[in-house]
Amino acid sequence: MSLLDTPIARLDGTPATLGDLTGAKPALLVNVASQCGMTPQYSGLERLHQQYAERGFSVVGLPCNQFGSQEPGTAEEIREFCSTNYAVTFPMTEKIEVNGERRHDVYEGLVSTPDATGHSGDIRWNFEKFLIDGDGTVVARFEPRTEPDDLALVAAVEKLLPQQD
Repeated sequence: MSLLDTPIARLDGTPATLGDLTGAKPALLVNVASQCGMTPQYSGLERLHQQYAERGFSVVGLPCNQFGSQEPGTAEEIREFCSTNYAVTFPMTEKIEVNGERRHDVYEGLVSTPDATGHSGDIRWNFEKFLIDGDGTVVARFEPRTEPDDLALVAAVEKLLPQQD
């Protein structure tokens, strides 16, 4: 089974697969939180999403409350926060767990990928990022403090997308 076939509900609770959310195109998967010191990354994630959407790219936010209880809200509160404060238009999933016994199956398929420093395994904090290609293959992992406009991250995204005319 491809990572894209993994069931995961949308933020509004409607059933979906990861492929439904990404459109089976390259995507950056990010475990997000509304009350984290890195929450302002939402702005950069939205810019990245907007910049490359026409070339077949998406950011997907996966809310998680496992790190310092920094995503305590309901689905509606998360949606309202992201919309009001950061004008988020990229797809968001239901709130999930990324570590431990209740780790969501999406993250079971991600965590074995190492980042540039060689770290693999458990997610370290909010805003850890995974870049997947259109087939759902994990291409790169970026640590939480990596900003969405980081040159290495942007270069990795561009490498997956069709060239512009």
